[in-house]
Amino acid sequence: MAVSVKKKVLLSWSSGKDSAWALHVLREQDEVELVALLTTFNHAMDRVAMHAVRRSLVRMQAERAGLPLWEVELPWPCSNEQYEALMAEACQRALDAGVEQVAFGDLYLRDVRAYRERQLAGTGLEPIFPLWDVPTRALAEQMIAAGVKARLTCVDPRKLERGFAGRDFDGELLRALPSEVDPCGENGEFHSFVYASPAFSSSIAIRSGEVVERDGFVFADLLPE
Repeated sequence: MAVSVKKKVLLSWSSGKDSAWALHVLREQDEVELVALLTTFNHAMDRVAMHAVRRSLVRMQAERAGLPLWEVELPWPCSNEQYEALMAEACQRALDAGVEQVAFGDLYLRDVRAYRERQLAGTGLEPIFPLWDVPTRALAEQMIAAGVKARLTCVDPRKLERGFAGRDFDGELLRALPSEVDPCGENGEFHSFVYASPAFSSSIAIRSGEVVERDGFVFADLLPE
């Protein structure tokens, strides 16, 4: 009888709900062995880029996911050349660890997927998209029903009213979103931090901090309780 060999997978981890759901989905697949979570940090701010989540909270997520956190330090400002060089180093680390695939929580943006595919072309690493093309309203409702709890940490005020920053990602929020806003914020309307998930051993106690507007976005700070 042939023995099934699991594929080693590295998961790109933004700290948000889509990453957390991708982790859950991958863990439901018998042929996958998750190796680590990969997160890029703005070194100057000590936070996840765009999501603006504190590094300490991301480390708590990785601990509760039971996976190592591979931290990529991005300078600020960071050019495309610097970013791609640092990601090439991360790819080499993955290859050295026996990783075959890199998973992303992207939902439907073709240009983003094409960029990731170009970046991994020729590296020996295969990009995979476990949530690809799932209708986002149904996906959002599925996450919430399964126990994913997230808070909006960044809002683009050009697309969504400022008051949504700091709100929980729940059924009430979905009902309040304008019809033109994607229920998962896939077009950059909002970003989130997951503090509870079926992929976590326990939830993360958080409290709300300051809400600030910077660089054209509204950020809601979160702190460990």
